Amino acid sequence: MARFIRQESISLEALVHAIGRAESGLVDAELGGGLIKQRVPRKGQGRSGGYRTIIAYRQGTRAVFLYGFAKSRWGNIAMDELKTVRQIAARFLSFTEQELQLACEKGEIEEIIDAG
Repeated sequence: MARFIRQESISLEALVHAIGRAESGLVDAELGGGLIKQRVPRKGQGRSGGYRTIIAYRQGTRAVFLYGFAKSRWGNIAMDELKTVRQIAARFLSFTEQELQLACEKGEIEEIIDAG
């Protein structure tokens, strides 16, 4: 996911805003199993023509961006893919703070901090 964010020049502010919308109850799609889909805008454009992100999400406690894609490249997630992503989400959502810190230290995940 980090590579996708860099390649597409998605701002950290856009990612933080996507989580802020979810925290406010504005979720683009509930995918079950702790997964949500949120739209993220392309630079200089709106959310509708931008990117879609799949996020392991637990309100008020954790959000892990798992996958990102352009709307024009991929319409909907297939059921077998959704099952796999749900398993990955369950693992991330079950991590302790120590496990999250270790994953960050190993470079397996990157923390996004809301500077605002």
